Amino acid sequence: MSDTPNLLKESIGRYGIWSHGLRDEDPSLRAEIGDTAAELEQLGYGAVWLGGSTAARHAVPLLETTSTLAVGTSIQSIWQYEAAESAAAFAEVEAAHPGRFVLGLGISHAKLHEQYRRPYSALVAYLDALDEAGVPANRRVLAALGPKTLDLAGTRAAGAIPYLVTPEHTARAREILGGSALLAPEFKVVLESDPGKARAAARDVLARYLALPNYTDTWLRLGFTEKDLEDGGSDRLVDAFFAWGDESRIRSRIEAFHEAGADHVALQVIDAGSREGLPRKAWRRLAALLG
Repeated sequence: MSDTPNLLKESIGRYGIWSHGLRDEDPSLRAEIGDTAAELEQLGYGAVWLGGSTAARHAVPLLETTSTLAVGTSIQSIWQYEAAESAAAFAEVEAAHPGRFVLGLGISHAKLHEQYRRPYSALVAYLDALDEAGVPANRRVLAALGPKTLDLAGTRAAGAIPYLVTPEHTARAREILGGSALLAPEFKVVLESDPGKARAAARDVLARYLALPNYTDTWLRLGFTEKDLEDGGSDRLVDAFFAWGDESRIRSRIEAFHEAGADHVALQVIDAGSREGLPRKAWRRLAALLG
């Protein structure tokens, strides 16, 4: 991937927003989603990452109301969308909004897809098909966690968008990816200074991920223990994956990812424990906090 990933690094800046709510397909919300995207661009965020198994079509309402904001899928499951379908959708969005859509791909989880088999080989085959269809490698990123997939993200894509990781994982990922590939981890923020309230909101979100081995196996490799995974997650586990506290503490937790080698951090605001909706006031607070 030589010099081309740097183009993506420059276009998305240091911070972005990760959101489930901005991918909502309810027609009645389309105008609000577009308006929200325009505000996020004005606030200085360089990218929006659409949560869940998203596709190119989900990016369109955001791209239509902005001029520089990059919009990426985080992630598009290779089991849910055929490569030919993904390539055709990419080409359509690219023609309308050149250079601004990023195809984020991932293998998802065995519990969510019956056809889940040999995920690494399936991902390689998917990338081969995208190559044949003309989807540029420098316009796709991989939701990579383990060493093999991180290496693939550096050689067959513009880089990696790891989810639910720590700065320690980011440092290891940077070593594997090398210096030129994009590294854009997701990180969760709870704008709450009370420890009990903040951790309760965090655990509401964390619960579903504790049942997914792709994540828990990664956490164990990072030095967490089986005990940390019990009873909704230990305080140690929660505090590693969620920033909470006063503005200074939250800012320093986010900056730790940059210090570890991240180019960009995709920030997911946890608003009262919900992963849905459009927490616009919270996104404004976060933008002011980041300066």
